[in-house]
Amino acid sequence: MEALSSNQVTVMFLSLAVLLCVARVLGELALRLRQPSVLGELLAGVILGPTILGRIAPNINTALFPLHGVNAIALESISTLAIGLFLLVAGMEVDLSTAWKQGKIGGKIGLTSIVIPFSVAVVAAFLIPEVLGRKPDSDPLVFALFFAIAISISALPIIARTLIDMGLYRSDLGMVVISAAILNDIIGWVVFAVILGFISGSSGAGADIAVTLAMTLIFIVGMLTFGRYLIHRVLPFVQAYTRWPSGELSFALILGLLGAAFTELIGIHAILGAFIVGVAIGDSSHLRERSRVIIGDFVSFIFAPVFFASIGLKVDFFAHFDPVLVLVVLLLACVCKLIGGTLGARWGGMGRDESLAVGFAMVSVGAMGIIVGIIALNAGIIDERLFIALVIMAMVTSMISGPFMRLILHKEKKCLLHEVLSSKLFVQDLTAVTRRQVIRELTLAVSEVGDIDAAALETAVWEREVLMSTGVGNRVALPHARIVGLKQVWVVVGMSCRGIDFDAPDGKLANLIFLVLTPAEDPGIQLDIVAQIARLFRTQRCVDAALRTENFTDFLALLHTEA
Repeated sequence: MEALSSNQVTVMFLSLAVLLCVARVLGELALRLRQPSVLGELLAGVILGPTILGRIAPNINTALFPLHGVNAIALESISTLAIGLFLLVAGMEVDLSTAWKQGKIGGKIGLTSIVIPFSVAVVAAFLIPEVLGRKPDSDPLVFALFFAIAISISALPIIARTLIDMGLYRSDLGMVVISAAILNDIIGWVVFAVILGFISGSSGAGADIAVTLAMTLIFIVGMLTFGRYLIHRVLPFVQAYTRWPSGELSFALILGLLGAAFTELIGIHAILGAFIVGVAIGDSSHLRERSRVIIGDFVSFIFAPVFFASIGLKVDFFAHFDPVLVLVVLLLACVCKLIGGTLGARWGGMGRDESLAVGFAMVSVGAMGIIVGIIALNAGIIDERLFIALVIMAMVTSMISGPFMRLILHKEKKCLLHEVLSSKLFVQDLTAVTRRQVIRELTLAVSEVGDIDAAALETAVWEREVLMSTGVGNRVALPHARIVGLKQVWVVVGMSCRGIDFDAPDGKLANLIFLVLTPAEDPGIQLDIVAQIARLFRTQRCVDAALRTENFTDFLALLHTEA
């Protein structure tokens, strides 16, 4: 049996250690600068690859990261595994139930945010293929479809992180954006599978294209129906008879690898199988938010940095940088995605500022565009110039999304938290033990003060809670609802010594609960209040201080101090 030599094993471990170390350090630095970690991870590859290290110390670059031979194959294999696991986690963040329950508005945004940029990109790819970097021997249709997907797909993980940083992930706006991004991702990756089928069929490899596409459709439909049901039934057994979280982690990884193997077998790239399996797993209500976070961290902190850093090892970013192409691709992506998301939100009945914020949220292409680009580059469909332009476009769109959303939504404070609080709506010793009971107890407090139907309030808040749980983590929960005909903002503060399970991402029980009721006619007020609460109580110190307050006056004083 053939095996790596001692020298080759040494190079493999050393190159992985260096690559992971630099990628993690720069990834953490990017996060501290409020940028996506993938930006730092890509920069690590640029530094260690032919762009910088290859110019400064070419012998060291070639020795650590050879482009040919068994070590190159080993690194490529690890990168392939990493991209499959990354798409598995991306799929697990797709909550089909949330997208379905959100209804028409999320669907409209998801549809327009992919159809408009996709259509424009296809037309541009046929009109100016040389300008966009199509290789002369590549199929024009395949190139156009690849380019259109790279431009139109959205980065669900980046969008979710932006909303979390803004304190809006569990808000109504956040739920709409997430549901739209979910639909965008699903459409994008299914179309992507069709494109990969074209490549397989045109190259003569694998099954006939019609058979391949038919098997792909059967796999997708089967996994999202029967497979999804089966996973939902089996997951409680895994949780009951295996240690947490290792049992759930192994279960998800095994299924993801099997899905990746199957789609690769039928002539479609392995990443589609991993993504669809991730969707089926993530949609189960039995999968706890904490388990989802642990699985995501496992992949994001180990495998994803290796993959994204390895991209920079393949291309000389200085030698193939084309400023005109970069500008064209960037403008196409930003303008078309912004128009698509904004028009979809307006079509769904959202206000001007909210619609524009949704448009900028959907602009983010992130890692998904890079993945499409690297596959197209490896398949010989695009050249290095377009690949670099796609990487820069993906990073810039991810960087500008959050700042522009903040600028639009926080032009002025419509409502300050301390102005709407009242000592009559300060419940220091909650008696409830479940989410529904807490909502009932807090809405009852509002009805007693404001002469409002308690049952109607409870129903509205609970229906919103069912759509997406409002535990934001750090022992804080924000149940809320927009009420038609409500004349003013009501915020109730509740404290629970025992803690209430609001299915928070960190798995902690909520001890500090804010019930936020706002007029349906002015959605901006809710965003202001929710964002203020999330920002004020994002640290453990502030939450602990709030729980130690003895009365409403002390609590209000704490808010003024921390504001």
